[in-house]
Amino acid sequence: MNTRLEDRIAKSQDEGLDFKKILSRILASWYWIALSVIICLTVSFLYLRYKTPLYKISSRVLVNDEKKGGGLLGGNDILGDLGGLLGTKSTVDNEAEILKTRYLMEQVVRDMDLNITYYRNARVKSVELYKSPLKLTISAPNDTIGLRTLDVKILKDNKVSVISDGLDTTVNFDAPFMLSKVGIVSISRNPDVKDVFSTYKINIESVDSKVAGLMEALTVEVRNKQITIVDLTFTHAIPKKGEDILNKLIEKYVGENLNDKNQVADSTYKFIRQRLSVIATELGDIENKVEDFKQTNKLADMSEQGKLMVQSTSELNAELAKAETQITVLDDVEDYLKDEVKNKRVYPTSLLSQDLTFSGLMNQYNTLLMSRDKQSLSLTDDNKVIQNLDEQISNLRRGILASVQSAKNTFVVTRDKVRSQLRKTEGQISGVPLIEKTYIKLARNQQIKQELYIFLMQKSEETAISKTSNIANSKTIDPPKSDIKPFNPKRIVVYLIGLVLGLGLPIALIYLRDFFNDKIRTKDDITKVTEVPIVGEISHNDENDNLVVANSSRSAVSEQFRALRTNLSFYFKSVDEKVILLTSSMSGEGKSFVAINLGNILALSNKRVLLMELDLRKPGLSAKLGVSNHQGFTNYIIDEKLNAKDIVKPLEAHKNLFIVNSGPIPPNPAEMLLSDRTRVLMDELKQEFDYIIIDAPPIGVVTDAQLMSKYADACMYLVRQNYTYKQQLNIVEDLHQSHKMKRLGIIVNDIQATDGYGYGYGYGYGYGYGYGYGYGTYGSNEVKKNNWIKRLFKF
Repeated sequence: MNTRLEDRIAKSQDEGLDFKKILSRILASWYWIALSVIICLTVSFLYLRYKTPLYKISSRVLVNDEKKGGGLLGGNDILGDLGGLLGTKSTVDNEAEILKTRYLMEQVVRDMDLNITYYRNARVKSVELYKSPLKLTISAPNDTIGLRTLDVKILKDNKVSVISDGLDTTVNFDAPFMLSKVGIVSISRNPDVKDVFSTYKINIESVDSKVAGLMEALTVEVRNKQITIVDLTFTHAIPKKGEDILNKLIEKYVGENLNDKNQVADSTYKFIRQRLSVIATELGDIENKVEDFKQTNKLADMSEQGKLMVQSTSELNAELAKAETQITVLDDVEDYLKDEVKNKRVYPTSLLSQDLTFSGLMNQYNTLLMSRDKQSLSLTDDNKVIQNLDEQISNLRRGILASVQSAKNTFVVTRDKVRSQLRKTEGQISGVPLIEKTYIKLARNQQIKQELYIFLMQKSEETAISKTSNIANSKTIDPPKSDIKPFNPKRIVVYLIGLVLGLGLPIALIYLRDFFNDKIRTKDDITKVTEVPIVGEISHNDENDNLVVANSSRSAVSEQFRALRTNLSFYFKSVDEKVILLTSSMSGEGKSFVAINLGNILALSNKRVLLMELDLRKPGLSAKLGVSNHQGFTNYIIDEKLNAKDIVKPLEAHKNLFIVNSGPIPPNPAEMLLSDRTRVLMDELKQEFDYIIIDAPPIGVVTDAQLMSKYADACMYLVRQNYTYKQQLNIVEDLHQSHKMKRLGIIVNDIQATDGYGYGYGYGYGYGYGYGYGYGTYGSNEVKKNNWIKRLFKF
């Protein structure tokens, strides 16, 4: 192949896909696109019709996020930055995380029996029921409940039929029966719901799997960090059921919050009552000692100096009592934090003075402890959530312990200072009689114990009152409410997807078909590869007769053969040029069909026309014309006694149309064509006929056509639409560039209007060879006419 041909092929490949051609193909297949759109939109409609819609249920909860704390020593905030250092969240963020806990959702599932779902059977799908006329109760569940589906039918005589995997039984209502993977169950009637249908479906699953599914449908978020409002969103197929689930979740959250507060109050009250019992005993002992001392020493009244001393020491004793009380409380807190057994329980924070900054941190410590207790119900100690809570608790405990010790040291300094002042005052009491001095010491101890007793009594009353007035730290400001319309599926989006798919699928198929197509479909496919001109274009037809011109002289195909006859007239420059050779790339491209009809159209113009069947390997022209092939070209070459007139036979199609049969199939076809008698025969026939049409074998298969081309004045190369491969056009271009055949022309055969070639009519025929050149086989393959189904589904 020369450089010029390679350049044309490379240029053709570089041009890529012709989008203008693709557009014309799309427009030519508009009915398929319309049908695809209708089908896809119908599928979209059915999807929307039977797809279970999901509704969005929304609610808003206001969380009380008061900031607690204060200076331990005046305005000194010893622990003010401790929360930030430990990485703890604000109250509203913590409450949002609590609402997301699995513990709360599990309580909702168990209270509402959400792991048991009821359906009614419909024609296409089962529809979930919120209020069902049946109720299934699991009286003795297995340790692990597996997924089970029951088909239930209500029967007469208070009976019900139950069908499931491996179970087909009839039981009475309220009668227990064993259900594998679940346990002992019973089915009862729901008097609040009437039996509208007779058959139902009950789906049973484990609590854990149901909780996981509901958790995926729940969204909890704090959208605005400037306010303490938590937004809850829940999705469900039944709006009322979704609202009730979200209401129950909020109810459980509020209840747990109150339980936490009551737990702290109960712990505080118990601790205070224990301490009061001890202090009351000590105070009673001291009071008895004072009374006994007065009676023993008959002390009715004190001197003025003694009274002044007692009054002075009373004020100091009050300050000392306060300091001792705070030290006692802080000692208790310190012991609690250091004790590995006690510090796992909540601490009574009401004992702490409200001016102590770490009292707020103790509340936070208690919250973390209760949160860990809830999480540990469903999680192990190795879980990352539990480990993270343990780390937060440990860090917070160390920080509080350090602050407690620092605060206690401050109160110790205050206590020592007051004691020093008391010792100074007691030195002044040296002048007081010994009896009064002893009484002053007893009175001082009595006052200290009395102050501590009064403090504990006050805290006890405060704790009792606070428990009765406990309220949740949150309030539902927007109750759960479902949207009117479902948010999924979105009708517009589904229909838009259906429309896009309806348009895109056939267009994509057309594009891919053209992109991967390796066969000739349009005239551009030919002109891009070869410079050989197109002489004729023959349409497809559904008729079975090979002789179309004779039977339908006014048909479109007849007119195209007349146009071919006119174009061929320009190929011949003199009356001596009259031999036309027909060849192709492979069998089945229509050489015999074109030869028969071209010969007949030439005969109609009062020209004597001879058809030569020179496909000596697989002759078929005689059979198509119904002529005996016992004697022909091969007999002439072998038998020198025969002359041209002995092998020329007239045809019934037209008086001016004749044929030379191939004769018996020889063992050496090429050698027979090279015989000198072939030249003698051709010269003799030229003298007798106006046109000679040679039906030669495919040049892409054997070389016979090239051997006969020296006798031809014009060589016509047959190309069949949607049959001839584009790569095979290299053969005709190579013949043209190398001048192996003179006056080459291309005839495009079997053009179909559906391929956008430019015709509104067509022609078809049914026969074939069977040569094997790359894409075909030299055998019995037969190109069959497209039936109506193929034409219907042909793009």
